[in-house]
Amino acid sequence: MGQNTGNLLEGPIKALYRKYLFPSISATLVTSIYILADTMMIGRGVGPVGIAALNLLLPVFSLFFGTGMMFGVGGSVLFSISRGRKKEAMCRRYFTAALFLALSVGIIYGAGFLFFFDPVTKFLGRNESMDLFVRQYGKILIAGAPIFVCSSFFQAFVRNDSEPKRAMAAVITGGVSNVILDYVFIFPLDLGMAGAAAATVIGSLITVVILLTHFVSPANTLRLARRFGFREMRVAAVNGASSFLVEMTSGIVVFLFNRQLLSYVGDLGVVVYGIVSNSALIASSIFNGISQAAQPVMAMNFGAGKHSRVEDTRRMALKTAAAAGVLFTAIGLFCPEMLVYAFVEPTEEIMAMGVTAVRIYFLSFLAAGSNVLFATYFQSVLKPGFAMTICMLRGIVLNAVFVFLLPMVFGVNGIWAAMTVTECATLLCAFLMLKRGRKTA
Repeated sequence: MGQNTGNLLEGPIKALYRKYLFPSISATLVTSIYILADTMMIGRGVGPVGIAALNLLLPVFSLFFGTGMMFGVGGSVLFSISRGRKKEAMCRRYFTAALFLALSVGIIYGAGFLFFFDPVTKFLGRNESMDLFVRQYGKILIAGAPIFVCSSFFQAFVRNDSEPKRAMAAVITGGVSNVILDYVFIFPLDLGMAGAAAATVIGSLITVVILLTHFVSPANTLRLARRFGFREMRVAAVNGASSFLVEMTSGIVVFLFNRQLLSYVGDLGVVVYGIVSNSALIASSIFNGISQAAQPVMAMNFGAGKHSRVEDTRRMALKTAAAAGVLFTAIGLFCPEMLVYAFVEPTEEIMAMGVTAVRIYFLSFLAAGSNVLFATYFQSVLKPGFAMTICMLRGIVLNAVFVFLLPMVFGVNGIWAAMTVTECATLLCAFLMLKRGRKTA
């Protein structure tokens, strides 16, 4: 444990950040492939209604994955801070408490959602036209709840235990398996939505199995504690709440947008939003990867009291996030047709609405990456309230306001613009919190 700790506390910041950057981005990017592969192949093999059904269930997937992130990132940040402070007993207690929470909640999700399947999916917007597709995909997806929770949980801890490459290998292997199985199940075997769901569950299971090999490797420092208490569970959950919201924002936003689009333009709007939101997954995964690369370095150096190294890491990651945001915005502005064609054989109506939607929506990436990074930074320096505020503004508060107000003035284009206005307003608040945090430090 000492060698890895020393490297993070003494090594050049730029080299450390780069060491984590590629594996972290690769891992988060491939995670998005779980959804993208389903969307593309469902669009080609089932049709636009299948995409609408899949998009309807995205909040459920986000809940499962986000819960794993909450306990995984929340617990592993505290694990890394404790390592920085050389408190090995606390490392074990935080890991054990977080693991207990992840396993318990994953099982509860699986049982609870299967029992309340009909009212939950009805609330999300299930209608008669997509009923069969929602049932076929959703019941298998929900059965895999403990696997999805464990996947994101173990990714965070293995990465924070100085094994970012193992986390990357696990996620890539699972992602590639998912893509292959998607094709086999949907096309040769003609299993449709059920096949796509099964491929996603199996891909995640493969990821979990590979991550578990870390515990028999010489590099492993993750150990179970004989005892842990409610305090460790509470602190891990509170500190990880912002990570939960980062994942859940996508699901909450999908729900809000779907409801508004159904009101303004019907199923066509949901199909187009499915294309837009899934295209945006790539950008979101890159932003998450950038922030996750910086998080172990920031957390451990904060624990050791090396605040200048924390700030250097934050500034480097912020520049990376901003550059990525400019790149993705440019793709949306100049290549919107390519993104639409990637998912469906578009009708004239889908193409016309899709091109406009992509161009307006992708402007949000100018600010989104920086917002994700700021949330992770505040989390790493034990300011969970600031991190939570950023995530609440992005995912619930401002989006809920703008997605209802802007269409009253701009029609359906106001719905597409809601995300951009939300991200820009949130970024302004993040800079204000950073300034305030420095004054109170």
